[in-house]
Amino acid sequence: MPPSPRSGHPSGGGGSAMKVAVVGGGPGGLYAAALLARQGHRVEVWEANAADDTFGFGVVLSDETLGGIERADTEVYAALSAEFVRWDDIDVVHRGRILTSGGHGFAALGRRRLLEILHARCAELGVRLRFHTRLPAAQALGATYDLVIAADGVHSATREAGADTFRPRLDTGRSRYIWLAADFAFDAFRFEIAETEHGVMQLHGYPYCADASTVIVEMREEVWRAAGLDLCDEAESASRCAKTFSEALRGRALHGNRSAWTAFRTVVNDRWSQGNVTLLGDAAHTAHFSIGSGTKLAVEDALALAEAVRERPDPADVPAALAAYEAARRPAVASTQRAAAASMRWFEELAGYVDQPPRQFAFNLLTRSRRVTHGNLRLRDERFTRAVEQDFGCPDPATPPMFTPYRLRGLTLRNRVVVSPMDIYSATDGVPGDLHLVHLGARALGGAGLVMTEMVCVSAEGRITPGCTGLYTDEQAAAWTRIADFVHTSAPGTALGVQLGHAGRKGSTRRMWEGMDEPLDAGAGTGNWPLVAASPLPYRPGLSQVPHELGVAELAGIRALFTDAAARAAGCGFDLLELHCAHGYLLSGFLSPLTNHRTDAYGGSPAARMRFPLEVFDAVREVWPADRPMTVRISATDWAPGGTSAEEAVAIAAAFAAHGADAIDVSTGQVVAEEEPEYGRSYQTPYADRIRNALGVPVIAVGAVSSWDDVNSLLLAGRADLCALGRPHLYDPHWTLHAAAEQDYAGPAAPWPAPYRAGSRPPPTGRG
Repeated sequence: MPPSPRSGHPSGGGGSAMKVAVVGGGPGGLYAAALLARQGHRVEVWEANAADDTFGFGVVLSDETLGGIERADTEVYAALSAEFVRWDDIDVVHRGRILTSGGHGFAALGRRRLLEILHARCAELGVRLRFHTRLPAAQALGATYDLVIAADGVHSATREAGADTFRPRLDTGRSRYIWLAADFAFDAFRFEIAETEHGVMQLHGYPYCADASTVIVEMREEVWRAAGLDLCDEAESASRCAKTFSEALRGRALHGNRSAWTAFRTVVNDRWSQGNVTLLGDAAHTAHFSIGSGTKLAVEDALALAEAVRERPDPADVPAALAAYEAARRPAVASTQRAAAASMRWFEELAGYVDQPPRQFAFNLLTRSRRVTHGNLRLRDERFTRAVEQDFGCPDPATPPMFTPYRLRGLTLRNRVVVSPMDIYSATDGVPGDLHLVHLGARALGGAGLVMTEMVCVSAEGRITPGCTGLYTDEQAAAWTRIADFVHTSAPGTALGVQLGHAGRKGSTRRMWEGMDEPLDAGAGTGNWPLVAASPLPYRPGLSQVPHELGVAELAGIRALFTDAAARAAGCGFDLLELHCAHGYLLSGFLSPLTNHRTDAYGGSPAARMRFPLEVFDAVREVWPADRPMTVRISATDWAPGGTSAEEAVAIAAAFAAHGADAIDVSTGQVVAEEEPEYGRSYQTPYADRIRNALGVPVIAVGAVSSWDDVNSLLLAGRADLCALGRPHLYDPHWTLHAAAEQDYAGPAAPWPAPYRAGSRPPPTGRG
């Protein structure tokens, strides 16, 4: 039956009741229909399946989502509450050992029962439900309906038809998974690992009613194919999965419901609406099932959309309402998608974690999305978290993980906090001045275990800007000696590290606040100097200077610059030396295939691209004192197509470790101007994690690590050995001491300098 023309009548919101079409009858579409009908709008739903059809088995909803449902529609909330199965524990099974963490709080019910509740509520509110009906085109419905909600799923035809407007980006994961069910209820959320002859497989299981559980089996694509599961139908797949996880299933069978192996598809759209048509749920965005977010996101979309329409109930205001809906939901969805991506990648890299100690493995799994942290777990299950801390080496409950010592070669760091190298572009002729003394001295007094200098350049032509420091003259060395003496005398126990580097093609630019990466003016008297690089490729084509490609004979001269600077650094009294092979500077330019186009022995294969940076490392290691550690900073990804791959980053780290690097400082990007980083909290740490667990080498994690809770979490999970923080130390030079005070720690790893002890407690802020 064709839709009738638009018409309206007064609604409870004070405007005209709208005609609303919903394409897709999943939980999100149905709940949006119910909420809008409750406001007095006339709603019709089209669903391709029959009313009693459903895919999957159970769904999990968070307390936050349930709170939103309760506020919006008490009838639906009451019906759902009567059906929920609730539990608190997560069981992680690692090589036959069950590790239980409690206090998490889950609520689940069957997907079919959820749909029945929503069907009933929609019918009660006068929503017209059309089942087993070919879905009409949402864009066509927009001509006769005031609002069209496209809830047509991950394979949304609406999104495809409006791709020019929505601009979708689809990313397929590297694992295969299948949804199955067992005819008994797990007594916890269960994660179990099976190490088979074909590779690692994992089970995700949870109860959704008194006598049934959802069981998802997942593995990397290559494991799936090696096991022959790509050749199995639903019944054979269920049988083989049940055999693999027979202990978890208590010998019982698994069964499917039109179940098939698939790869997870992450959906992101630049826009969610087109005129009066809007995307909702999986049509707009997806998040990996390992954080249980699909139905949750769709229901929360429905709540936000209904609220936006309630505030703008007039049909003429639909575009504004849709803009408000998207503005309200996008930040929360983006945050969930970041967490889901971290979780998905963790499971994709699962084989790299199975050799971890059992409790550390369990803690790593529980904190994989970075939403659950050490602090969260302490509140939820203090006994479990304390056991993880004891295994890590915390001597007592009063010592947080970040305040345990760490040894690198002959240097023992009193805690795990590193002040990141931060260029302050304030030197004169490469000589650090009073600002450098105050900057580094303040952070040393602030309690960090290791304070790093900015990148100290090995020649005048190797500077980034005219304000960069150097170690190529005796005057510069004397100034650095003054700073090192201050740190060691006034902040005893703090180690001071020097980072040596050469800007390469990214040199001869203005200071950051004058225009980041903006080249100095060309010509005589401007201070501009010629650049050198692995290949004659400008950093910003058409703007940056074209560098000279270093010949083989010239490379020896560059090596000598590094060794001369390292010898001076040793004389200055630095405790640690870091070789800067990241961020597109000279040595990084040799490592990346995007910046090294050489055809000689120093270009081409990954091994050839590593050759010169390794030669420099070896030369520096030879002159650097044997008892003092050396680290190397690398960019583990270029954030650009064709750049350094994850496998190449591991190989680069392995090569430096084999040559004697004591730790790898794992950063990312800044190699090419056209990069597209995936920013977010701790966004670079998965690269450090991968290198550490693939190679067993110590790593320093960097990149938007901003809280002491993040530091404790990364350390306990085995993702890092040290954590480097930059901007937090600009905001608060005493960040480490304040982190100790906030955790009630007053031990030897974070001593307040004697003149500052009166400030070791926060001052009162007012009268009670």
